[in-house]
Amino acid sequence: MITSRRVVAAAKFFGILAVLGLLVHMGTILFSTRYNTNGQSIFEMWGNSLSQSKEYGGSAHATGTYAPNTEKPVKAALVALVRNDDLYGLRKTIRELEDRWNRKYNYPYIFLNDKPFSEKFMSGVRDLTNARVEFGTLEPDTWGYPEWIDQNKAKHERETSTYIKGRSESYRFMCRFQSGFVFKHPLLQDLEYYWRIEPDVHYFCDIDYDPFVYMKKNNLKYGWNIAPSEYEPTVRTLWNSTQEFMNKNPDMIPSNSMIDWVRDSNNQYTRCHFWSNFEIVDLSFYRSKEYQAYFDFLDHAGGFFYERWGDAPVHSIAVSMFLPKSQVHYFDDIGYYHPAMSHCPDGSKERGKCVCDPKEGWANGFTCAKRWRQIS
Repeated sequence: MITSRRVVAAAKFFGILAVLGLLVHMGTILFSTRYNTNGQSIFEMWGNSLSQSKEYGGSAHATGTYAPNTEKPVKAALVALVRNDDLYGLRKTIRELEDRWNRKYNYPYIFLNDKPFSEKFMSGVRDLTNARVEFGTLEPDTWGYPEWIDQNKAKHERETSTYIKGRSESYRFMCRFQSGFVFKHPLLQDLEYYWRIEPDVHYFCDIDYDPFVYMKKNNLKYGWNIAPSEYEPTVRTLWNSTQEFMNKNPDMIPSNSMIDWVRDSNNQYTRCHFWSNFEIVDLSFYRSKEYQAYFDFLDHAGGFFYERWGDAPVHSIAVSMFLPKSQVHYFDDIGYYHPAMSHCPDGSKERGKCVCDPKEGWANGFTCAKRWRQIS
């Protein structure tokens, strides 16, 4: 009896040793093959395999790494119009963009200013990224009043307005610049796409694919993330001017456009617009003869100064007039916050690569976002 017990005990002991030996051997193999020949960890490869099965991945560039200062699969950049005193807010934005996405893709940054950038600003930005960074000042005729504007009338509007940013002259300069000139700046002249960024925003999600490649691969012209309705006092005559433009240029409006997103059944303006502080755009759209004609028409109407037409409603009406819905993309997978509004993908509180509360990121429930889902 004692001998048999000893035999059983010895068998268990040597069995345990054998299992331990196997685990050590497997661990050695795992460690030695932790990286593939491209220096990619097996854990990254597993993650990449999973992400390539997602709707937005699935291409050779979906999860690859692009080295700094090398040619990218798309000529694109992250672009911001900022001032020197935006440094802290912009540094926060860049830190999150780098951590969430651009440290893997290294797309260049382009920063524009109506005044020269300080050395402090430029070094403070460069500290945060390995990507190429370029700084430019605005051309004089793109910032300020065009010659046909009655500046006394513009001043009266500012002094009597009660809406947000209503008394700001520079805000109107900004809206006009973003509407009709940013894509003409010499630093953007070779770009196919741009991603507009702003100071003091948050990105809630790891982005495991290249949105520029996704846009190009799927022939998408405009990408958005939040769609509120515009404040009526700022755009009192924008729709009237737009209707006048459409009546004069019916050949420019395709039959399959998504104009019904901004026009209701009574031919009235819904005031729906894409919040353009987040937009990813094929710049051939803004450079098109149709968009240029529309901007020039609005520019001569004077509403950037006699009211406070924003670049967001201008972009959005143009997208709705000139593009089919199939060329406009809702980046609902990218959690995003801009002061006052945010979008949080469903389920992000419990799962996935976003960390945010959908109850607090409620932009997906906006009337205009719902209207977007309803139009054909």
